[in-house]
Amino acid sequence: MTTTLHDRQDIADLMTGWIHRDLGQWDRLRDLFHPDARIEITWFEGRAYDFVDASARMGASDLRTKHLITAPLIAFSEDGSRAVSETNTSIIGENISLGLGCNGHGRFIDRLERRDGTWRLLDRKSVYDFACLTFPTAPVDVDHAAMAEHPREYAALAYLLGLSDFPVARTFATKGSALEEGIKQSAFDWLKGL
Repeated sequence: MTTTLHDRQDIADLMTGWIHRDLGQWDRLRDLFHPDARIEITWFEGRAYDFVDASARMGASDLRTKHLITAPLIAFSEDGSRAVSETNTSIIGENISLGLGCNGHGRFIDRLERRDGTWRLLDRKSVYDFACLTFPTAPVDVDHAAMAEHPREYAALAYLLGLSDFPVARTFATKGSALEEGIKQSAFDWLKGL
């Protein structure tokens, strides 16, 4: 089976479909994933469908987020049934009760499968490039020691998430890290059927 421009567009639409998360369109967000899909990002690890439910809880909190997504780089398996994509993303967040926000930049590394003619996400992992705090209304005090508990590349995001009751429990991949290399190697081994 060969891949076409239509396949590339379908995958690009899955990436930009992340807008459904920002808009609180939970059923449409769920439809981006296969039922057995998994996701690993700073504040959530587990089944993608459970992530959608957790995102709805976050959406009802004082934490607001917006994601800016670029066009993905895509590699396909030889038979055209699987793909790996890497997509730049920016997250803009604000806890409206704390008057504190952040801008974070990173990438999604995704494994995708075409099942019954339809592409959906099977596995999503994040790599974090850099982040900074923002102060939407006025400067606020920051606990620098708490921020230092996380890698600099996403410390601001982790700090905001923690203050918003969505704690970051472990270390995640950052630009150029061994964790990033492992995520990519594993994804491309999967793409080759290894």
